[in-house]
Amino acid sequence: MQTSLLLEMAADAMSDRVAIGGADGNLTYAELAESARGGAAFLAEQPGTKTVFIGLNGTAMPVALFASGIAGKPFTPLNYRLADADLQRLLERTAPAIAIVDADMMHRVAETEGIAFINSEDFLVACRERGVAGAEVSFTDEEIAVLLFTSGTTGDPKAAVLRHTNLTSYVISSVEFMGAGEDEAALVSVPPYHIAGISAVLTGVYSGRRIVYLPNFTPEAWVDAAASEKISHAMVVPTMLGRVLDLIEQQGENLPHLCALSYGGGRMPQSVIERALRLMPHVNFVNAYGLTETSSTIAMLGPDDHRTAHSSDDPAVKRRLGSVGQALPAVELEVRKPDGTRCPPHHTGEVHVRGDQIAGEYMGQSMLDANGWFATKDSGFLDEEGFLFIDGRLDDVIVRGGENISPGEIEEILRLHPGVRDVAVLGLPDVQWGEKIAAVIVPANPAPDIAELADWVKSRLRSTKTPEMWEFRLELPYNETGKLLRRVLKAELA
Repeated sequence: MQTSLLLEMAADAMSDRVAIGGADGNLTYAELAESARGGAAFLAEQPGTKTVFIGLNGTAMPVALFASGIAGKPFTPLNYRLADADLQRLLERTAPAIAIVDADMMHRVAETEGIAFINSEDFLVACRERGVAGAEVSFTDEEIAVLLFTSGTTGDPKAAVLRHTNLTSYVISSVEFMGAGEDEAALVSVPPYHIAGISAVLTGVYSGRRIVYLPNFTPEAWVDAAASEKISHAMVVPTMLGRVLDLIEQQGENLPHLCALSYGGGRMPQSVIERALRLMPHVNFVNAYGLTETSSTIAMLGPDDHRTAHSSDDPAVKRRLGSVGQALPAVELEVRKPDGTRCPPHHTGEVHVRGDQIAGEYMGQSMLDANGWFATKDSGFLDEEGFLFIDGRLDDVIVRGGENISPGEIEEILRLHPGVRDVAVLGLPDVQWGEKIAAVIVPANPAPDIAELADWVKSRLRSTKTPEMWEFRLELPYNETGKLLRRVLKAELA
């Protein structure tokens, strides 16, 4: 199935229901489909094989996404938060293409060979002018629907390939068609160039939920939009949730219309999710774990899992609040040793996944093995009930004296200390041991003593896993999608 069919089905079944809404006005499903068809006609007239998008969340994004799908030109949103030079280098890698750019970002990109430019507002006008005429392009479900550049946390960004069949397989297997009530609305604050921004559009349209965009996240804007638009569903990254909770508690606002809040993109501190469950008991919380290369979510900790773990006296069950849940029904998931054999419960290895939604592909290179399995490069383990715990990236593993040490394991222990608000553990070069363990602490009030923290770790893990270097900071470096930038810390501490 092609992504455009998701919109056509919604437009046929719910033509008058609002698809995109908010302060800038509403667009029904029929109007969104008409704009997408007009946009496809416009894109078909343009040179280039891709549709680049550089802009904030707003109406132009979903129109361009579906128009690109109809026209057969991969939708390629770029990270506008990059430095101008880095953004320009990514743009050059997309040529030949037509680039849709927000007017106030146009000055950031230079004239580029093989790239034609149009600003977002003019693109929407062109869509309306062509109207229902549309464009009929013949291509298969195996064609590329979306190209997403990875965040490049360990090197140059790579172009992840998501084909129509990958994206639609995820949507159909995880969302009920027209499953949303007419009063439901989803607040989207993740950027267009993140897989969560893509999946928010596709799942929102297929379910029939009104999508409300927040161009730039601040806790004040998020809470105001959630209240004024009567938002029922939303997705945040962990750093966002902490700031939202601070404001909610300060204002005494409990957002009564909010019924479901999913989070992902980085490790959620247990203290934050426990606080969220306490402050908003009426909200169903979901931890969604996925990668760009897997077309979004592959494992999920659902609302009942959250409540059961939160209220349990069994340490093994309570610990699941720090897990990412169980694999989705349409996804096969295994944790493997370096020799390729499956790990027993509680044994750490590399997470592997397989299924129709798993793309596992970069431009010019498939990363699937002969049996269709994708190695995620995430380190983790499963418990006896199949709950997945993620320790971090394999690249983050600390090799100390020949012993592989997971930073996630140490971080989990340190987060349990009442004096620790946030923490990052990493390996730094060491002449004697190869690497030494460093811990960067964001303290709670009052700040804990280093000797106290060292004893805390030593009493719960082996002494070889106790950090040898400690540093206190006011905050840790995260990107806008909640990923800890370990390379930044390493460069600063090395």
